[in-house]
Amino acid sequence: MKPLRLLSLGAAVVVLAWFGWQWQHSAKAPTSSRPRAVSVAVAETKAADLPVWLSGLGNVAANQSITIRPRVSGELQSVAFEEGQPVQKGQVLAQIDPRPYQAALDQALAQQAQDEAKLANDRREFDRIRGLVATNTESKQQLDQRAGTLAQSAAAAKASQAMVDNARLQLEFTTVRAPIDGVTGVRLVDAGNLVTASQTNGLVVLTQTRPIAVVFTVPQSTLPAIRRGQARDGQALPVEALSETGEVLARGQLQLVDNQIDLSTGTLRLKALFPNDDLALWPGQFVNARVLVETLNQALVVPAEAIQPGLKGPFVYRVKSDSTVEVRQVKPGPTVQGVTVVTAGLALGDRVVRDGQNKLQPGARVEIVKNAGETDAVLGSANDGRPGTAATP
Repeated sequence: MKPLRLLSLGAAVVVLAWFGWQWQHSAKAPTSSRPRAVSVAVAETKAADLPVWLSGLGNVAANQSITIRPRVSGELQSVAFEEGQPVQKGQVLAQIDPRPYQAALDQALAQQAQDEAKLANDRREFDRIRGLVATNTESKQQLDQRAGTLAQSAAAAKASQAMVDNARLQLEFTTVRAPIDGVTGVRLVDAGNLVTASQTNGLVVLTQTRPIAVVFTVPQSTLPAIRRGQARDGQALPVEALSETGEVLARGQLQLVDNQIDLSTGTLRLKALFPNDDLALWPGQFVNARVLVETLNQALVVPAEAIQPGLKGPFVYRVKSDSTVEVRQVKPGPTVQGVTVVTAGLALGDRVVRDGQNKLQPGARVEIVKNAGETDAVLGSANDGRPGTAATP
């Protein structure tokens, strides 16, 4: 019987030990299951003057591009320009053999002199007959005949003058001059070749680079914002041309909003004009262009990543004074260079979570690991003209 009692006593000890362990574990459970604080980064809402830019990809185009073609035929005696040379309006570019045209002018002048001499003689004869008719020495019929002859001579003299003007013009065309200020391209014809009037291949292509244009496209949805910007102060909207790295190459003004939207792409073409005094822009160059349509004065902004999509619309996690978070539905405006305008739902100085939202739920306790100053940095970038994400108003 003694071994049996010992076995029963051992079993009782084991049972008591198990109940004791369960009691101790249950007593500690509430403490270990308390929610831990979630580490997040936050940012404060700021008020700032925010420029609203509309950006698009474009290319530089010469404000004017002219193919210089000869207007008369003949031997090209000389070429007076160097390839790639800036030239001024009226500067001589080439010379065509003028001798045939000088001879034609001389011939026209001789014919003019002959016709004018006949006109003068007919005028004197008409005056003489008119005097005789007044004294009844000659008949009225004779005067009428002389009047007809005088009219024919006057017409011939006018025709001679037209021939002289045309011959002089043709002679002037033998000297090829630049019609605009610009830069010459590759020489297309060498001296010594025969050229013809308005030949297909010109002598050279002349492009105007000061000023110069940039043509770029923006989504059709931005047209109302552009129209509002144009109507706001009645002045041309500022435009900037940017390099691939975001460097501002040139500043100009919006000159044209195209009169139709491209049906295939749903985009609208804009044209801006730049003084280009330093020749930073060159025809055919691809650039990023942006137009300033509005400046939002003292707008309330938050980092763009703070705004999250939700079933009820965009929202942010706002950090309350007790270090817990609540969901705030917001009404976002345009996004410019990493910050988004908030038109409703937040107040100045509110703290919002900008990193770590995926770990949160309403009422969660948070631990701020970094009080982000990125909002200030981004706003500085937006106001000093550095490139960034364009806004869509």
